[in-house]
Amino acid sequence: MEKGSTLLKVVSILMIIFGGLGLLLSLLGLLGAGFLAAMPDEIAGVGVGEELAQLAVVSSVIIFIGSAVQLVAGIVGVKNHNKSENAKVCMIIACVVIAVQLLGNIFDISTSGFTGATGLNVVIGLVIPVLYLIGALQLKKLGEQSQYPMQ
Repeated sequence: MEKGSTLLKVVSILMIIFGGLGLLLSLLGLLGAGFLAAMPDEIAGVGVGEELAQLAVVSSVIIFIGSAVQLVAGIVGVKNHNKSENAKVCMIIACVVIAVQLLGNIFDISTSGFTGATGLNVVIGLVIPVLYLIGALQLKKLGEQSQYPMQ
């Protein structure tokens, strides 16, 4: 058994946790969207409940997709944190997670505008996927070192 990337394993575990929580929150968002759609116009204003419900559905679907990708990436990372031959797979998955995170951030900024909070959300949302990518690169480097040991 070869030495693995501890960073990749730790970040993968975090991705599993946050991915699972994200899936639950997206399902709650869909439930909330149903309540918004059913809200009487007298309370929400004419058409406001439906508009908010549509936005909540789109947001929840984006969160669901991002969380599912993150969960899969976490599982792959934990399984392969000590298999340097699979480092390339982990790097590809990291790039997919980063892309999905960026798309989610673009949607967030386009719907609520760019504020300090959304800027902070962009940075925080990219930290774990970037650390995952760094862990995958470490794993690749470990594999290259074990392939060509120093003499």
